[in-house]
Amino acid sequence: MPQIGEILREGKGKKVYATDDPDKAIVFFKDEAMAFHGLKRGRILGKGEVNNQVCEHLFKLLKENGIETHFIEHIDARHSLVKRCDMLPFAVKIRNIAAGQLTERTGIPVGTKLEPTVIEFVLKDSDMEVDPIVNHTHIYAMKAATPEEMEQITEMSLKIDEILTAYLKDISIELIDMKLEYGRYHGRIILADEITPDTARFWDASTHEPLDIDRFRRDMDNVAEAYQEVLHRMMGVS
Repeated sequence: MPQIGEILREGKGKKVYATDDPDKAIVFFKDEAMAFHGLKRGRILGKGEVNNQVCEHLFKLLKENGIETHFIEHIDARHSLVKRCDMLPFAVKIRNIAAGQLTERTGIPVGTKLEPTVIEFVLKDSDMEVDPIVNHTHIYAMKAATPEEMEQITEMSLKIDEILTAYLKDISIELIDMKLEYGRYHGRIILADEITPDTARFWDASTHEPLDIDRFRRDMDNVAEAYQEVLHRMMGVS
């Protein structure tokens, strides 16, 4: 494994470390779980290992379909080597079916198919209880991205959604919504961070039961088992 250096940033479910190569970083996936901006904390046994594998699997799938990501290679059960990016200060939320905060804000009933797909931009690392939603003009005023970059990010996000929705449908999982994060790497906008049950809502296509962090948020049982189920379906394990 490359030499781990100083910690660059730490999120709810992972830590990112520098390496001796300025173009590369190491991601460590944690078992710790957090919800409601840290008001609820806990531990999901084996979550870090599952998320590392799920992220690797999905990022490889996206690469095969023409999406550049920060993923380079799997190191071990909880570590992956990635391209070291200058992360953008906002995230993109792609919503296919109404759930979570969207239903609270708009009154659209849970489970409603959204046509067209809803795209939201939210500031990251906010101290506010809910990540603030921002529009293109906010982002331009903050000098966070150019109009050309925003057009690219929107197109990439919709393509990612199309690819993953089709793939997950084949393994009986509905992609309800997901959060995507991007970074600059040698001047290019690429997909970074993670796509896992921590950052996406995955529902069983038959029962509509959540297979993601919502089980932890809502004090449901079998949280670890739900994460494992997502991985098993991706790996073709019955």
